[in-house]
Amino acid sequence: MAYLSSVVRRAASCQMSASGRNSHLRCFSSGAGQTAEKSVPYHKTLKEESPQGKGPTRPLPKSADVVVVGGGSLGCQTIYHLARMGVSNAVLLERDRLTSGTTWHTAGLLWQLRPSDVEVELLAHTRNVVSKDLEEETGLHTGWIQNGGLFIASNKQRLDEYKRLMSLGKVYGIESYVLSPAETKDLYPLMNVDDLYGTLYVPKDGTMDPAGTCTTLTRAATARGALVIENCPVTSIQVRADDLGVQRVAAVETNYGIIQTPCVVNCAGVWARALGQMAGVNVPLVAMHHAYVVTERIEGIQNMPNVRDHDASVYLRLQGDALSVGGYESNPIFWEEVSEKFAFGLFDLDWDVFMQHIEGAINRVPVLEKTGIKSTVCGPESFTADHKPLMGEAPEVRGFFLGCGFNSAGMMLGGGCGKELAHWIIHGRPEKDMYGYDIRRFHRSLTANNRWIRERSHESYAKNYSVVFPYDEPLAGRNMRRDPLHEELLQQGCVYQERHGWERPGWFNPRGTAPILDYDYYGAYHQKPHGSYLYNQLLGDEYTFDFPPHHNIIKNECLTCRNVLAVFDMSYFGKFYLVGPEARKAADWLFTADVSKSPGLTVYTCMLNKHGGIESDLTVSQISPGTQVSSLTPAFEGDGYYLAVGGAVAQHNWSHITTVLQDMRLQCKLVDCSEELGMISIQGPASRMVLQEVLDTDLSNEAFPFSSHKLVKAAGCTVRAMRLSFVGEMGWELHVPKQDCVRVYRAVMKAGAGHGITNAGYRAIDSLSIEKGYRHWHADLRPDDTPLEAGLAFTCKLKSSIPFLGREALETQKASGVRRRLVCFTIDEKVPMFGLEAIWRNGKVVGHIRRADFGFAINKTIAYGYIRNPDGGPVSLEFVKSGEYMLERMGATYPATAHTKSPFDPENKRVKGIY
Repeated sequence: MAYLSSVVRRAASCQMSASGRNSHLRCFSSGAGQTAEKSVPYHKTLKEESPQGKGPTRPLPKSADVVVVGGGSLGCQTIYHLARMGVSNAVLLERDRLTSGTTWHTAGLLWQLRPSDVEVELLAHTRNVVSKDLEEETGLHTGWIQNGGLFIASNKQRLDEYKRLMSLGKVYGIESYVLSPAETKDLYPLMNVDDLYGTLYVPKDGTMDPAGTCTTLTRAATARGALVIENCPVTSIQVRADDLGVQRVAAVETNYGIIQTPCVVNCAGVWARALGQMAGVNVPLVAMHHAYVVTERIEGIQNMPNVRDHDASVYLRLQGDALSVGGYESNPIFWEEVSEKFAFGLFDLDWDVFMQHIEGAINRVPVLEKTGIKSTVCGPESFTADHKPLMGEAPEVRGFFLGCGFNSAGMMLGGGCGKELAHWIIHGRPEKDMYGYDIRRFHRSLTANNRWIRERSHESYAKNYSVVFPYDEPLAGRNMRRDPLHEELLQQGCVYQERHGWERPGWFNPRGTAPILDYDYYGAYHQKPHGSYLYNQLLGDEYTFDFPPHHNIIKNECLTCRNVLAVFDMSYFGKFYLVGPEARKAADWLFTADVSKSPGLTVYTCMLNKHGGIESDLTVSQISPGTQVSSLTPAFEGDGYYLAVGGAVAQHNWSHITTVLQDMRLQCKLVDCSEELGMISIQGPASRMVLQEVLDTDLSNEAFPFSSHKLVKAAGCTVRAMRLSFVGEMGWELHVPKQDCVRVYRAVMKAGAGHGITNAGYRAIDSLSIEKGYRHWHADLRPDDTPLEAGLAFTCKLKSSIPFLGREALETQKASGVRRRLVCFTIDEKVPMFGLEAIWRNGKVVGHIRRADFGFAINKTIAYGYIRNPDGGPVSLEFVKSGEYMLERMGATYPATAHTKSPFDPENKRVKGIY
């Protein structure tokens, strides 16, 4: 019998004997086919229950409203929820048998707490479906086992992370407890607690059975009219261009017939990339080997909770009277050539790769050292660049939806994501804020970039069990998109952040340059790790839930902006032109504010979905047709608008606008000039004085009022100057052709040298903007938040008669009363907060913090979160003012003051130049 301890010794011996040999290619990737079938730790798999033989298990229909491709967890959940929402003419096609590929061998763990409010909600729905809804609907047991979950903390930082999860869990009524090592030993007697700092225990976590769950899902779906067809591989996706040239799904082809359909859902898991290629859609995921082992019987392990020891990168799943042991290693094996024939097979386990999990497991549960291994399970899994799934309608082809790339979490997220995906297909958008999973979160230049996909997917896999710190940045896939000022600012100490592929300034290090080097795979695959890597060291210094060590540097950037002058490189912003004969009609419908005013004005506005949720906030400037075609003065007929949107969400904005234009069949076009224009923002009390030396125009309030823009000369270069601020100071944005950015920037710095000008980055912008009460999209504003809830009613032209997308929903909400509201809180005690903290009002949890930062001008922590009335009634301003509030951070509560106006310059004097 093979014991775990002998495996460790054997693997160590193999490593020593392999040293000096060029064996890294074998470890780095695998093109080998599957081994013979092996057992997995479930009593049954669906292949044993399904009819044998070739050919589809049911005749194909001629047409369908929706065709779901892939019969794993996501495919089964999606077809079930489509049927549950009333779509009876839906078909699921599985090339082999249900659960084949990945789902059949999944560990099936469900943890209720994750560092995301949306994910907590998705997991809760999965749990309800598997533990209650399906059994009530079908009378069948899915195999759900509620044995609890235990998160292991070996240090204070890890326990702090768990305490943050506990505080968020209180918002959703999830029972959890922080246990001492002794209490943990009482709960789990076989555990070694000598090196523990503490644990987080969640009693109602559990385990799902993939076969039982998928069987029950498909039976419930077929009872509602859905059609589930196995043994039917898809061979092609028909895509046709409509009369406007828009690519749309038309049909699904198989060897056994064609199904006409306007909608295909790609739930093909590891094979999703190949299915996407059939339709001309990029699916940015990679296939890797992912493994666990199943032990022999362990006396005393029965009924123990599942365990995640993140610091050891290992999980221990209860398997009856045994354990399944797995985790995430730093050197996973890539499956280079994904086989179309692979179904219920497994790979041979590479012990050199897997051994680190064994060591961690033995340390945590010492009895494993003398426990035999019953079976090994190593199968294919799909992984993505940020360890988040890929969902939503593909930007390349209308009607082609993604539900793939679940990074070993397809079972636990499947119920919630299947429901959201079904709603997305039926209603055009999900119910919840799914931006973090939406394929549109990635820029189109990245989704086909194999180097970026591979590097980022590796890093996300290797860091899956790492503590999620507020200021972490990836090391992989960097320097993909650099603006014209990149090298100039790098030499001045810029420490960059990555957003949407762009390198944007984070903060400025006075100790010297910190360039970002090529990815070294953390030394895996015999890659030589970078020795002295300053950028990585700076990131590591900030791995804390306390105030970061560079707190005072960011403080200096903020206060210099407030008191004198700061320059921000915002070139990564998305910059679009909306132009054409029907551009005004499009603008009236797209934007909540009236942006069709005289050229020369800039308007802050929102874009909504039909439910009134905020899809974007941006600035829109009406422009006149140019006489000379350039990035600043495009030539067009009709009306024109210049749009500036946050760079991190530019692809989402582009896709939203494009979809609306296509659906309304409007005669106008959207032009992307994000790469052609830089954007330099000069903000602070001295901005007018300094810029007056650089620009050839009068900058007085009368000649250049707030929210206006002009084409002017700066250092001899034509730029578009806008008097705007995202930090709450008097200031201007200069939109500059890329070839002139360095020249204009140097002229500004030279003019400001005698006034104490400083460079500042987005860490300062985050602090300054929250201090002023300016909103951030996808933090304060999400697609499930409305302008009335977010305090942005002033951006909506409700007093006019002009229709706009989402107007009816807002009018209904206004008439019935706002049921939740975004509120600003300040804390007198100097403690850092980062979001997800619970909000208590008069002793009851009423919400959680979305975004928090430290405001240096008021010297307080500032936090924003949506609150609800526990009685279900409206949340009026009086309701906000009348409560006594506490914010819970890591289990400790702090008195908080609620504000109905910005705590800094509430009368907006500074942006108007009144100091």
